[in-house]
Amino acid sequence: MSRLRVESFTVSLDGYGAGPDQSIDNPLGIGGTALHQWAFTTQTFQQRVLGSEGGTTGIDNDFAIRGFHNIGAWILGRNMFGPIRGPWLDDDWRGWWGDNPPYHVPVFVLTHYPRAPITMDGGTIFYFVTDGIHAALEQAKQAANGLDVRLGGGIATIQQYLRARLVDEMHLAIAPVLLGRGENLFGDIDIPSLGYRCIEHVATPHTTHILIGRAL
Repeated sequence: MSRLRVESFTVSLDGYGAGPDQSIDNPLGIGGTALHQWAFTTQTFQQRVLGSEGGTTGIDNDFAIRGFHNIGAWILGRNMFGPIRGPWLDDDWRGWWGDNPPYHVPVFVLTHYPRAPITMDGGTIFYFVTDGIHAALEQAKQAANGLDVRLGGGIATIQQYLRARLVDEMHLAIAPVLLGRGENLFGDIDIPSLGYRCIEHVATPHTTHILIGRAL
């Protein structure tokens, strides 16, 4: 059965998954890049995202690999697709990642404003869903054809799916960084009351990996 998974989603020690003031120059918000140092050097990031050779192996890379295993579709909030707000004024913006994004499967972007699908290199097709999180999940599961769906974020999108108790598993990487401001994953949300608990935790020199699943 297809599951909805959050994978390799990094938060600061104080719970922030992105810094303030996202822009083209700061796609992760001010200070947000520091969260992801654990991932940048891994073999998976170097090959999958940058298209280059090399990179580190080990526990951090194992979690990065797991994040792409058995994934047949993605769901993203609109802010994860780009910094543009409001109606789509033109079709020039096609995402942060260039012509060959790292997804290589259908990606369903939540938005209030319709837009035609975008076909990219490498098998990625962006679909824009205007009728809510349940519709996006239904479409993503159909596209995944029995494989799992990865929920890429951002914070508000993950919180919506958590509150609806639709997330089956969530891997968080807690970076040894304090941001102080931004978007807080745990702000105004009671994870235990929603039926989730920590089922695994592994520390590395660069981060602490936390796996959150449904309580028995």
